[in-house]
Amino acid sequence: MSKQPVKRTTVILEDEERKYIDSLIREGREPGIKPLISKMLDIYRSMMIYDWKYPGEYYCGISRVAFINVEFINILLQSIPKEEWREVGRKAGGAAKISMEATLNLNTTDQEKRPDVFKRLRVQGFGDFYLRDKYFIIRTPFIANPEVLCGFLEGLLAVRLEAKTLTPPLVFEIVG
Repeated sequence: MSKQPVKRTTVILEDEERKYIDSLIREGREPGIKPLISKMLDIYRSMMIYDWKYPGEYYCGISRVAFINVEFINILLQSIPKEEWREVGRKAGGAAKISMEATLNLNTTDQEKRPDVFKRLRVQGFGDFYLRDKYFIIRTPFIANPEVLCGFLEGLLAVRLEAKTLTPPLVFEIVG
């Protein structure tokens, strides 16, 4: 077996960029520059944000992606009547379902594909999703409103759920 030669690349960083990277390493937030660059490339691939039109306009397949804070989402949700929260979540989940199917060819209703769906949700910042028997567990949810998130999962996964907890980690039981 012959070994492929290792390709080396030199990246010239501005002083401020190098100081920032050095501070991440010094503070223990990153183990080193090579792992940091590998992590950045993994995020780039995972997000599938190949179309960076200009700062602030990013596309992931057919969906425009925005980086927003949780307070913004909470303010929007507060203006929606409580009795409509689950339906709003279902509509958002349905939109996410269409996006994942069209962009990633990922059938979100296929139970065998749930790990891929959960990975996608985690990459997009929705939180850490786990399936345990007939329960969905969401740690660190971006949307902490259990009714909206319950509806979102119902629309995305085509299941009926019942919320078992009202604060994170959120637990939903599959009831149909």
